[in-house]
Amino acid sequence: MAEEKIKCNDRFCPKHGKISLRGRTFKGKVIKKFPKRVVIEFERTLYIKKYERYAKKKTKLHARLPDCMVKIINIGDYIKIRECRPISKIIHFVVIRKIGGKEK
Repeated sequence: MAEEKIKCNDRFCPKHGKISLRGRTFKGKVIKKFPKRVVIEFERTLYIKKYERYAKKKTKLHARLPDCMVKIINIGDYIKIRECRPISKIIHFVVIRKIGGKEK
């Protein structure tokens, strides 16, 4: 995967901006793409004590999409996001990198 050398002026870019990353990291599939954010979805297993079984749950998270990654990341791609300070009401994560393309 060859990444393009693009200098972005986005202050929320983890590579070129001044946003500090901390906390949790998630990997998931991009299900929606907006001009400055993406929505990822991933599955997790949840233990239900009453029934002594596991249940699958899907989680959706919104993440900031830096200007330098707009052309690289598309719907269906597998990406990695990392927690940062709250950028807006729903965005508390920033896209770090693309892990893989669309799964067929």
